[in-house]
Amino acid sequence: MVKIKMYKTPVCPYCVRAKALLDQKGVSENIEEIDITTDPNLLSEMLEKTGGKRTVPQIFIGDKYIGGCDDLYQLNDDGGLDPLLNN
Repeated sequence: MVKIKMYKTPVCPYCVRAKALLDQKGVSENIEEIDITTDPNLLSEMLEKTGGKRTVPQIFIGDKYIGGCDDLYQLNDDGGLDPLLNN
C-alpha cells in the first residue's frame, strides 16, 4: 500500500476527521503523522512542500499533494481516493 504523510497539530479537529476517513479506508497503519508543533523545521518543511499553506492537516498520498481535510473528503466523494490508496 501507498505511504501517507499528514502534517498535523495535536488539537486539530480537521486532522482527526481526515484520519477518521483514512481509518475507514483501512490505511491508518500507512499514515506518517507529523506534528508541526514539536519542531519548527517541520513547519518549514510543510510550508515548502505545500506552497505556503499554513493550515492543518496537509496531506500527501505517495508523492501526490492532496491538500487539507476538505480536499481529502472531496477526493473521496469524487471517487479518486480509493485508486490512490490502492496504487
